[in-house]
Amino acid sequence: MPASSRAAAAPVARRRGAELTRAIYQATLEELARTSFEELAFDKIAPLAGTGKSALYRRWSTPEQLVLAALTDPSTGFGEPTAPGTGSLRGDLTTLLGGFARVLDEPRGRALRPLLIQRARHPELFDEVRRRVILPHQRLLLTILQAAVDRGEADPRCVTPLVASVGPRLVIADSLEHETVGQARVRSIVDEVLLPLTAPRLPR
Repeated sequence: MPASSRAAAAPVARRRGAELTRAIYQATLEELARTSFEELAFDKIAPLAGTGKSALYRRWSTPEQLVLAALTDPSTGFGEPTAPGTGSLRGDLTTLLGGFARVLDEPRGRALRPLLIQRARHPELFDEVRRRVILPHQRLLLTILQAAVDRGEADPRCVTPLVASVGPRLVIADSLEHETVGQARVRSIVDEVLLPLTAPRLPR
């Protein structure tokens, strides 16, 4: 639906407080997922959120600030990731990457796509997204790998940022190519790539 038509269909009633903030964040992510960062503007987001653009300007100076706030919000964005705690490396990886794959089908996940694809055009924004969204998940994966090492399930040499980035990168690549990443595909990534990559090995 064109932005003008969706704006016309937006609720007339004005929201306030936390409800308004959530509506603004949701509208921001949906509009970013639908178009691109270059096309994102307060005068497009405001009617979709059921408010005036002055309400946005009072809190955020630029669309960059609003995008970062929306992506890091615990409700509409990614928030702080938590460990699955299944007790096994396979279980943790399957649960974590499976959840990540599902998120990529939601507005917050689809909003990441134009930022990833167009990162050369907006390097400072991408760096902030990487710092606030991507790196916390990478640190969680490092924690999961270390726990697997402690249980004897993984090789100590696998606890590196590069290894921790392999799973999310594969899920993102599949998402960009196929739009949706099914749970069977996630299990294949875990079983065929990540577990062999991290399996205990004899010392040289």
